[in-house]
Amino acid sequence: MVGNSGAFGDKAQPLPASITEYVKSPEKQRQLHARTMRIVIFSQIFGGAGLAAGITVGALLAQDMLGTDSYAGVPTGLFTLGSAGAALLVGRLSQRWGRRAGLSAGFIAGGVGAIGVVLAALFNSVPLLFLSMLIYGAGTATNLQARYAGTDLALPTQRAKAISMAMVFTTFGAVAGPNLVNLTGEIATSIGAPPLSGPFMLAAAAYIIAGLVLLIFLRPDPFVVAKAIAEEQQANAVSVLGELSQASEKITNKKGIILGATVMVLTQIVMIAIMTMTPVHMQHHGHSLGKVGTVIGIHVAAMYLPSLITGVLVDKLGYSMMSIVSGFTLLLSGLVAAFGPGDSMRMLILALALLGLGWNFGLISGTAAIVDAAPPQVRAKTQGTVDVLIALGGASGGALSGMVVAHSSYTALSLAGAFLSLLLIPVVVWSRKKADEKILKNI
Repeated sequence: MVGNSGAFGDKAQPLPASITEYVKSPEKQRQLHARTMRIVIFSQIFGGAGLAAGITVGALLAQDMLGTDSYAGVPTGLFTLGSAGAALLVGRLSQRWGRRAGLSAGFIAGGVGAIGVVLAALFNSVPLLFLSMLIYGAGTATNLQARYAGTDLALPTQRAKAISMAMVFTTFGAVAGPNLVNLTGEIATSIGAPPLSGPFMLAAAAYIIAGLVLLIFLRPDPFVVAKAIAEEQQANAVSVLGELSQASEKITNKKGIILGATVMVLTQIVMIAIMTMTPVHMQHHGHSLGKVGTVIGIHVAAMYLPSLITGVLVDKLGYSMMSIVSGFTLLLSGLVAAFGPGDSMRMLILALALLGLGWNFGLISGTAAIVDAAPPQVRAKTQGTVDVLIALGGASGGALSGMVVAHSSYTALSLAGAFLSLLLIPVVVWSRKKADEKILKNI
């Protein structure tokens, strides 16, 4: 019987019959993959709604409570920083106990953080706001890591498509959230809470529901099954091919991980920085809260809705090519944001839509690179570690964005984002050059 050293404990133990039957049957694996996708998609609809609160009104809530623009980006930085720690914990939990344990714990923690934000707004407590935003970040990290669950049992040629399917359904909740700003604000006002706390009430309910869906229905765990399959294949490969091929594969994996991580970190920094200060920029130009919600809703739609097409493109063209496309798209977004009139809804919508699309290209390309590079024995832990770097990059972008705008301008911030996006191109060229050198060495 196949052993498992990471999913059930530190020492190898026999797998339950419920897992073994999937290891031995490709047909059952396909069925479980299809079922996993349905569950992940359903949970992501709620996860997207929870995610939208922080990016729509987080900066405005801080500005209202602190009375200054200089620290308006701090809440975004905090929930992104909180997502860094959560990404590590969710990754470790998933590696040891499976996706079900890691993802459900992360979503429920995010819901608790959202409740804390509502209480902070109700009692006008800045320390509680900052602490709660850190915890709320767990939902952001989990929302991103859920994209990996769809790849555990996917065929290698369909991994990017599996990632994109998990992401595209996030759109439904993520777009609904910003467009419910006025409604949730009215609900908050009716119970004596500040209107900007309303979206976080929605976030609390959405994250907790997403966590419960995964906790109850994600059985058997797809990662536990994928890990058992990989261990059996590895045992067969060692006996036939020896250890040399494994050593060679590890070298290749490191390069793929570096590429995927760099692409995702850079796109996250650019996206978070510009997105965070756009609501504040719009408010300075007289736009209503409803219009802010519309722009952010379109931005979030562009982040997730194109995913199915992006996944197919990544599978067809490769993640290197699509990473370069991501860089050029983010460059264009930064230029439009920098030079477009602040009172023009059309230009703001175009800038933020391009920002979301560029992020989408980068995230799916980078994720595909990581999935290809990391074997199941260390995949969840590696994914969690990479998502920590992504979150730290986003936290830096969010925290610094307010300071840049306060001491310079939104134009300067957007131009800085455009410049950073160009760094994706030399990173991809470097990775391809290294790959070509390895091929020539082996000829």
